[in-house]
Amino acid sequence: MRRELEIEFGQITSDNVEQLRKVNLACFPVQYQETYYKGVVEGKNESLCKFAYFNGFVVGAACARLEGMKNSNKQRIYIMTLGVLAAYRGRGIGRQLIQSILDYYENNKDGALANVDEIALHVQISNEDAMKFYTTRFGFEKGEMVENYYKRIDPPHCYLLFKKLR
Repeated sequence: MRRELEIEFGQITSDNVEQLRKVNLACFPVQYQETYYKGVVEGKNESLCKFAYFNGFVVGAACARLEGMKNSNKQRIYIMTLGVLAAYRGRGIGRQLIQSILDYYENNKDGALANVDEIALHVQISNEDAMKFYTTRFGFEKGEMVENYYKRIDPPHCYLLFKKLR
């Protein structure tokens, strides 16, 4: 196995959001709308949205948000994107990004995140690597399949992966 890289985290701001767009274009089969990037910048939560830097260069990013849960006053952390540039995959960067979000929850679960019950994301049904990453490394469960979740990629279906935090 290749050596895990030591990374630093950095905030996503209006001055560097174009770097996030480049990471996303390199990592995902869909193009995110301008509202996605605006929401990341305006959220100003570097604990949920952050870059991974290696030797001063952006090599990955994670973007999550807090959202309400249906039929409940509880919230969840929703992982919108986790992307690592291909040349840096398998070096622990994605793991460190997700762990940093889980650490943020652990450090704030009795305060600012007292209403947060779970962490979740959608994964395209054909993305076996992502499903394995979240289920084996972090204990996520595979939930329901959502048909036609994606509009411009094939297959358009995804699974909801989730992990109860309380």
